[in-house]
Amino acid sequence: MRHTRGRVVEIESLAEFDRRMARGARTLSGWWVKAVDLSGRGDDLARCDVAGASFLGCTFAEGDEARIEARGGTVFPTIRGVPVDPFRTSLYTAPELYDAPSYPDSLDARAYAWSQGPVDQESLLARALHDHAIDQALVEWVRPRHLVGVMGGHTVQRGEPAYAEAARLGRLLAAAHVVTTGGGPGAMEAANLGARLADRPRADHDEAVTALAEVPSYHPSVGAWADAALAVLARLPGRTESLGIPTWHYGHEPPNVFATAIAKYFRNATREAILVEVCDAGIVFLPGVGGTVQEVFQDGCENFYADESSVAPWCWSAGPTGPRPCRRGPCWRRWREGG
Repeated sequence: MRHTRGRVVEIESLAEFDRRMARGARTLSGWWVKAVDLSGRGDDLARCDVAGASFLGCTFAEGDEARIEARGGTVFPTIRGVPVDPFRTSLYTAPELYDAPSYPDSLDARAYAWSQGPVDQESLLARALHDHAIDQALVEWVRPRHLVGVMGGHTVQRGEPAYAEAARLGRLLAAAHVVTTGGGPGAMEAANLGARLADRPRADHDEAVTALAEVPSYHPSVGAWADAALAVLARLPGRTESLGIPTWHYGHEPPNVFATAIAKYFRNATREAILVEVCDAGIVFLPGVGGTVQEVFQDGCENFYADESSVAPWCWSAGPTGPRPCRRGPCWRRWREGG
């Protein structure tokens, strides 16, 4: 059950709702009930004061929705024709996004196609509600963890030296922190891969990098690219946590499957700001182009205005000359020592 914050109570399952009812709840003021089937709880709703309560994407018995609104409650109805759940309560996983035999039929592909369709008030509302829900789920996921970011270009291909180096970096960083990337292909995938397999022997890590090189890019087939990665995970199921924060704004960049949690947004501006904000343990910038440069300046601005205790360290990778940190730490020493 989620903690009560002031007078706000978040209810995200029927079991939570029933536990509150069993405790004798008489007022739902301040409750946010999300995507719960309340069609069999009409008596509870009639017994309680619902003024000030909000119901997002819930299911009701006939007539209950109108009665709740008449008594001062707020009901956000289910928005039809949306491939994603605007009121979801958790981050995505790779199996959820790649949930079909062929990529065009997957949730990830369908969500992108829908986002490129006609824009109307309902679709804009659905996107905003979805990204807000991802925000809330990410806050809960990040809360007990310390995150280190790895930012880099999506064009790095499997089999290239830069890919293997980024994977090794992710493996080293995962020993101390939760590796966080933009969630896409290239250097981002490599860092998530290295982190995911950090609990496995180095030989397994090298085997995975070699196997992935057989499908070096998501061009021409995202499905083949993702299938190769899923096959690696099936054979070498690393369990170290890592985070990916991708966006449907870049439809040509599919999410990599190696992040254990995926916070995928529709609005790239929201995603970019959050990506640098959550990396409290610092950020490593690998070679990249437009997106990586934007992240450098965005984090630089954030650090400029932050108090000294909130400034996270940077580390630059300058290609053949290697990484150049602004603050030396254990991960840097292990990198130099060949760990």
